[in-house]
Amino acid sequence: MMLATDTTRVAAPIAFAPFKIGDIRIETPLTLAPMAGQTSYALRALCRQTGDCGLVCTELLSSQAIHYKSRKTFDMLDWSPDEFPFAVQLYGSDPELMAEAARFVVDRGASIVDINMGCWVPKVAKTGAGAALLRDLCTATRVVEAVVRAVNVPVTVKVRAGWDANTLTAVPFARAAEQAGVQAIAVHARTAAQGFSGTADWSIIRQVKAAVRIPVIGNGDVTDAETALRMFQETGCDAVMIGRGALGKPWLFKHIAHAIRTGERLPPPSPSEIARLAIAHARLALSRTALSEKQACLELRGQLTKYHLGVPHAAALRAQLVRAESLAEIEACFSAFL
Repeated sequence: MMLATDTTRVAAPIAFAPFKIGDIRIETPLTLAPMAGQTSYALRALCRQTGDCGLVCTELLSSQAIHYKSRKTFDMLDWSPDEFPFAVQLYGSDPELMAEAARFVVDRGASIVDINMGCWVPKVAKTGAGAALLRDLCTATRVVEAVVRAVNVPVTVKVRAGWDANTLTAVPFARAAEQAGVQAIAVHARTAAQGFSGTADWSIIRQVKAAVRIPVIGNGDVTDAETALRMFQETGCDAVMIGRGALGKPWLFKHIAHAIRTGERLPPPSPSEIARLAIAHARLALSRTALSEKQACLELRGQLTKYHLGVPHAAALRAQLVRAESLAEIEACFSAFL
């Protein structure tokens, strides 16, 4: 989506360069965070198509579910070679199952395997997986070692600052992960206990960057060009990962990259442009899903309501969307804004 610039200055441009994860070159140091129920093919594709998203990642997949050939999990294997480079994120606490799952996704085209050690939701953490591994660095390290040995593609890890304020383990784990062969580490600068509350402590990212030589990707509270620029400046990170800030805003990467490169801010997309992107999101999702049209639309509701048009009657639009059961009904919801 090509948009003209306005004259609002953001800040003086900084070095904004490609970086490498193993032997894979990431052209733009902006990446899309893996998010459960959100980062399916449709959002990943739109973030790429609208420009300057250097790397995308699937939502987290259970290594145990892959082992037991869960139909629901297999329906989430929605990636495509045209997404290269992309990461597939796995979670689990059993090194052997994680190694098996890593081989499975690489055999199906994954160019990077990412290990989730940041998910704090109870159904993941109570199994000892996700962020719970930050309380057990011995097991966490064994998981990393097993996955690195199992595959011939780069392995990365996404962590939180630690389990809680008394267990800040991102720095010692990052050192162990680098020694085990991990090629990059993403740091969400909140603890698991915080969830999404409070403020991300970017000093943790800076400490991890100082502790390792592999690329460090910063994550947490980046919602626009100003916050992305500040994270680069304050932490020295090699790339910035954007999660919730990109929901309903796949153009965000292009806008951030343009602002950092030139110092100028792009104007926001118009309501009609946003409506077209929302429709494109729905069409892409339905073109790649193994679900029925009705079930796919039910899952899309929470994604499409993130597209805020900023116009009167937007609440009525959301009320329509949460009742939509077909692509035609979704298109009708947005058609009035085209």
